Amino acid sequence: MNTVTLGKTGITTNKNGFGALPIQRISDEAAVYLLRKAYDAGVTFFDTARYYSDSEHKLGLAFAGMREKIFIASKTGAKTPEMFWKELETTLGNLQTDYLDIYQFHNPEFCPKPGDGSGLYECMAEAKKQGKIRHIGITNHRLNVANEAVESGLYETLQFPFCYLASEEDLALVQKCKEAGMGFIAMKALSGGLITNSAAAYAFEAQFDNVLPIWGVQRESELDEFLSYIENPPVMTDELQAVIDRDRSELIGEFCRGCGYCMPCPAGIEINNCARMSLMIRRAPSAAQLTPEMQQKMMKIENCLHCGRCKTKCPYHLDTPALLQKNLKDYKEILAGKEC
Repeated sequence: MNTVTLGKTGITTNKNGFGALPIQRISDEAAVYLLRKAYDAGVTFFDTARYYSDSEHKLGLAFAGMREKIFIASKTGAKTPEMFWKELETTLGNLQTDYLDIYQFHNPEFCPKPGDGSGLYECMAEAKKQGKIRHIGITNHRLNVANEAVESGLYETLQFPFCYLASEEDLALVQKCKEAGMGFIAMKALSGGLITNSAAAYAFEAQFDNVLPIWGVQRESELDEFLSYIENPPVMTDELQAVIDRDRSELIGEFCRGCGYCMPCPAGIEINNCARMSLMIRRAPSAAQLTPEMQQKMMKIENCLHCGRCKTKCPYHLDTPALLQKNLKDYKEILAGKEC
């Protein structure tokens, strides 16, 4: 069994973390079943957030009465001290607990620090003093904010996108966290569904002894795949490296990761899915992407206002309107049968 220790927090857990964003899409009963099955198989780290609708509630249902046996990380998107305390109390209530192992600022546009005028870091420090949180973390999609968080020495964990499509800057960030004794939690280890070989994804992450990947799970088949890696963890082979090399040649560059920070769109375009439709069709069974419902969503791109809001909010600095138009053109060609 592969384990990882999250820096100076001392939290040691199986290399498979459970990303609880997707369970908001399934019933309470189905979510509780998956969560308890994961725990029974050896998963002990569960990541959720206040803004994942009822994800916290489902974790609370699954683990009430066994709090000390697991690690729970949640997040706040609070912008004021008043909102911070309100969200923290809501989160604790949802989870049926009186403390969080890690409480994280949820993708803030800046790195909260003492004395910056927001009062947010002071709230985190006070919550830790009160015992309501044990460790202070931050999540982000922006390299500059992530690097600032590491350099500040104020945070015990960083959650950041990290998969085998990583850039040199991403790899340097992982090493920087290790040197600082800061836990690194890898989100989007499957790049939002664009990576389809989970064994290759796991083998890549396993090369970094300070990285804990959290896998987003909503189906039992997905969970079973990762649970099988507890007893038989994939290691990097020439075959898996070839998969990675092929995917990197196809995907590295300007593509949408599906993070959704560009949303909502004033024209009602589902940007986080539509802006990467071409890749999804080619990398996964295409039937689900060609339904009448999905066609209707894609055609909304024709109503783009070209307001530029999505472009300014993209943490990857993509030209999102241009990417949408490119995907729409490709989609229409596929529908017309010009490409299989």
